[in-house]
Amino acid sequence: MVKTIKTKRLPKDPGPAGWNEIYRDKSSFPALDQDIEVDWVVVGGGFAGLGAAKRLLQLLGSKERIAVVEARGIAQGPAGRNSGFMLDLPHELNSDTYAGSKEQDLRQIRLNREAINLAESIAQQYGMDKAQFSRSGKITASATQRGYRSIETYAKHLAALNEPFELLGASELKELLGIDFYTQGLRTDKTAMIQPAGFIHSAYQGLVSEGVQVYECSPVQEMSLGDSVHTLKCANGNIKAKNVIMAVNGHIQSFGFFKQSLLHIFTYSSMTRSLKPHELKALGGIDNWGVLPADPMGSTIRKISDHAGSGHRVIVRNHATLNQSMEATDGNLKDAARLQDRSFARRFPMLNGVEMEYRWGGRLCLTYNSVPAFGEIEKRVWSACCQNGLGTVKGMLSGMMAVENAVLGSTELLTEFMKHQQPKRLPPEPFLSVGANATLRWKEWLSGIEL
Repeated sequence: MVKTIKTKRLPKDPGPAGWNEIYRDKSSFPALDQDIEVDWVVVGGGFAGLGAAKRLLQLLGSKERIAVVEARGIAQGPAGRNSGFMLDLPHELNSDTYAGSKEQDLRQIRLNREAINLAESIAQQYGMDKAQFSRSGKITASATQRGYRSIETYAKHLAALNEPFELLGASELKELLGIDFYTQGLRTDKTAMIQPAGFIHSAYQGLVSEGVQVYECSPVQEMSLGDSVHTLKCANGNIKAKNVIMAVNGHIQSFGFFKQSLLHIFTYSSMTRSLKPHELKALGGIDNWGVLPADPMGSTIRKISDHAGSGHRVIVRNHATLNQSMEATDGNLKDAARLQDRSFARRFPMLNGVEMEYRWGGRLCLTYNSVPAFGEIEKRVWSACCQNGLGTVKGMLSGMMAVENAVLGSTELLTEFMKHQQPKRLPPEPFLSVGANATLRWKEWLSGIEL
């Protein structure tokens, strides 16, 4: 018996993916233009797809045929639209301080570090430089009393978890960052910082060199699920596969799965043009840094150094909207641009007149109870979706775990990962969207100048 699933929509993202635009060594992958047969097909060419494809190679080697199919160009979707943090420590977006329960956070730290270890091994194996992947750590910083309280609470929580950290004062932050906006900070050293588009391009090039077939600009329009073989229909070719890993984050709902369970959040970013020598001198500080806001609704800021001609730049990320249609509006992007220009001006008065070259929005997927959309959803079809706002590290992790579930059935790491509930059902519309967006605006207002 064959079950047919038609895709209800295709992914859409506002604005160009800035990280992908500045990456000068972009790889080109073919679109699927013929019928192929494989043992495994991974749907989605982002971090979850990468984690799945690499784990399949580790477990199966060249014994079975593996393909990855991506709806857009590689790194044009969410994989090229994030802030480039691979966070090892708790980062619960529904919390006021990122922290959860002690047991939950200890488990998540172990899992996150397994995913980062895989990413690091990929970077080393495929010869990536430090601009693409670096264990450079991150800073959580604040400029308000409310933020100071969050840092104090976070520090106590990290101490209880036996995790090392360093508290930073205003002068230390000024020396590192070159700006005097932040007056208190907390630094940890095991977070990895990446150029997300560069990392993804290099990683998939590496997979191709190991025999994985990678296709971009080939959205899956229909799936016919059979007893022994599944057929995935794309515009110009079909894929027959024994096994399917769905690594499409919130887009899994477009295939009819996890109905009334997923929150589709857009966050927005602006990236400056390449800074000129006199502007860099005026800014000062170290070449590369990343700051997360003490208040989860504040602005995430990154400064990146020139890499292969991409330029020294500053990236500002803030503002969030719930868009259950999975499409952000032009108005959303304009609102974000206004907020980001204000945030940039507050932090970088010495860069007055520096224009933003790229502005974009990126899709996140959350559940009401902050759990993944994971598991075998049809016979020999596994979901590695819903990363709850941490697409880089939790995406890698979900892809890895879906493969271990499919190939090995049970592992110690998988048992740890599976200690979560199923996604809770969401409130009905229009109450969901009205209430959620009102809450987001209220929390942004509470964040004050942290935004």
